[in-house]
Amino acid sequence: MNSPRIPVAIINPDAPPESLEAKQPHIDNGTECYAKDGYFSREYMKLEWERMWTDSWLIAGVCSDLEKVGDFFIFDIGDESIIVTRTEEGVKAFYNVCAHRGAKLVWDERGNKRVFVCPFHSWSFHNSGELRRITDEETFHPDVVAHRPGLTPVACAEHAGIVFVHMGEDPPPLAESLGLPEGYLEAYQIDRMKVVRHVRSEWGANWKVGVEAFYESYHLHAVHPETRGVMGDLNVQYDLYPNGASRMIVPLGQPSPRVADQETVNDGLKMMLQEAGIDPKGFEGTAADVRRAIQQGKRERSQRLGLGYERFEDGQLSDSWATGIFPNVQIGCHPEAVFLMRFLPHESDPERFYYDTMTLMYPADDPDYCPPGWMGLPEGTDVSGRQRPATEHYTLEQDASLGLVLSQDAALLPVVQQGMRSRGFKGQLWGEQEQRLRHFHVELERRLKG
Repeated sequence: MNSPRIPVAIINPDAPPESLEAKQPHIDNGTECYAKDGYFSREYMKLEWERMWTDSWLIAGVCSDLEKVGDFFIFDIGDESIIVTRTEEGVKAFYNVCAHRGAKLVWDERGNKRVFVCPFHSWSFHNSGELRRITDEETFHPDVVAHRPGLTPVACAEHAGIVFVHMGEDPPPLAESLGLPEGYLEAYQIDRMKVVRHVRSEWGANWKVGVEAFYESYHLHAVHPETRGVMGDLNVQYDLYPNGASRMIVPLGQPSPRVADQETVNDGLKMMLQEAGIDPKGFEGTAADVRRAIQQGKRERSQRLGLGYERFEDGQLSDSWATGIFPNVQIGCHPEAVFLMRFLPHESDPERFYYDTMTLMYPADDPDYCPPGWMGLPEGTDVSGRQRPATEHYTLEQDASLGLVLSQDAALLPVVQQGMRSRGFKGQLWGEQEQRLRHFHVELERRLKG
């Protein structure tokens, strides 16, 4: 019996094994067709909560939102609300609930407070979690409050400018759980980036449908035909890491192999040249030369502005390193900006999720310096990073203005969710361009089975 043909794209065949760009060894995750109940079942949703969401390191936010002592933000997931704050001893996290009667303690999404005061009976707590004051304490029997009820802590850790929380009793070390190689995320210096847009929009599908849509480039030619001129969708390198982590390196600045014209420098490629500080009017190469020109243009900008791009491989300057962290994150990694997306489960409906995205910019003083166009920043967005914008909230019926590409996904996913309910659909059949999806589900099933 002949072995199946597994197409393998390698971005840089000359990359040494220790390079972060190197192709990872193949992982055989089998060929199982998983049942579809997990996209609709409330029982499955409950199992995910009990065995996965509350027993995983989750990205709660970014360190740049906690620069000063007293800074805090709220991380909401499912029925839980968590306060993440910078204290004198470092970043800590607590359940957002008063120890007295269970009232939600903090209602603001972010701010600066060294003392949290309950809106119900004015009990107060230091941001270190310690009880500060019980209103009319003399009216309580001493035995009731003898344990000095403070805030209940949540495990919290920082990595590469990102804040993680874990609701489990004895969480494993964060670095081991991530599955990514040392230095992978650190190279982007996310700790120096500033949030320039934060959007939380409701989508009409299960959260896993969201993860799956962003974990492959197979759909680009059909759903996002505009990308054919600037993305090498058949030249993508897929890599699988431990603990459900994965990535795809999507080469930008080149036409898709599906396009007949591989010579003309189209308008999309011209825009990418402009973003790299290259005047497209004076560019004399063909479409095949654009990706390399982008890399060279950004190297020159780095030398001129002292951006330190020596820490990046050439491919990182042009391509999108779309990086998945289990269970619910994809980070579009670029030197200029990262696009951090979280697929958060709805509190009660397994057929809805929240698409929570942050666009973070690295500071640079250059008129052409900007995030990649696919991130969909609205025209006129303040990208200086001087002021942290408020989170924009959108319901299922509202347009979140995420840009053309993401708006196309938002329109498609509810249709996919509905189609999966059909009796004619038995379960997903994943090809090798969708190997990240299978890798994700292998880890999910492992977690759910304990």
